[in-house]
Amino acid sequence: MSAIVKAVIPVAGMGTRLLPATKSQPKEMLPVGRRPVVQYVVEELEQAGLDQILFVTGRKKSAIEDHFDADPELVRVLSAADSYTLLDELAYTSTEASYFYTRQSTPLGLADAVRRAERFVGDDNFVVALGDSIIKNGSGTGLLAKMVEVHLSSGAGCTIALEHVSPEETYRYGIVAPVAGADTSVAFEIDDLVEKPAPGAAPSTLAIAARYVFSPMVFEAIRRTAPDRKGELQLTDSIRLLKQLGQRIMGVTLQPGERRYDIGNFESYFTTFIDFALADEKYGYMVRQYLKRKAREL
Repeated sequence: MSAIVKAVIPVAGMGTRLLPATKSQPKEMLPVGRRPVVQYVVEELEQAGLDQILFVTGRKKSAIEDHFDADPELVRVLSAADSYTLLDELAYTSTEASYFYTRQSTPLGLADAVRRAERFVGDDNFVVALGDSIIKNGSGTGLLAKMVEVHLSSGAGCTIALEHVSPEETYRYGIVAPVAGADTSVAFEIDDLVEKPAPGAAPSTLAIAARYVFSPMVFEAIRRTAPDRKGELQLTDSIRLLKQLGQRIMGVTLQPGERRYDIGNFESYFTTFIDFALADEKYGYMVRQYLKRKAREL
């Protein structure tokens, strides 16, 4: 059992890079295989023992709340039709998890979204999992469980998931600088963070990978964070302030078999859908056969 039980999922982003698909539905509700993106995120949290989940929503995000709400009428119709296989697909609505919702009406940055969780969190450590990124875990201990263990054992103010990216792609991410001499293969202390460094100026190729564990000290850091040129509060800036306030910042690197899928644009969405469709236990074989036939036509 995890000693941390609270998690925050920011889902208030407008998803403009996925228009027109996201004009009337949240990007977090786009299907990947047979589930929407955000369902994978919630299932990952529950598997790590996090069963109090706060969604930080925005306009046109009510579909997320509806998705995780029980639907007695749908259950009645499926039961009457003896559609037990389809009933099994609704099992995610009857878990032990409790869901809460708050609103970020104006998009003022990821740190502002996290700030909306302060009353929910109280004095507890908590997890932040971005609602548009899926983490595929390997066969061992899940990423979040490792992060929680590192966070609590080190007494860190923040623990960040990290993935290796190519040097040519570092300008697209928040990049960390490990402390001198650190072994970055699993868990290590972070000396600094740079948001989207200029090409050739990145301190490493370790990019922030959409999962965080925080102590409640992060809210003090957010209060001290200055807005960027767009008037938004960047979480990377708040984490840097946490370190200035004397808090340790730890990193946990994704291991072989673990992968982050970022549903941020159509290229990443298409490739993510293909990977999950190929791995589907029911339909994967048929998809693989179709792609083999299609490849011969290219």
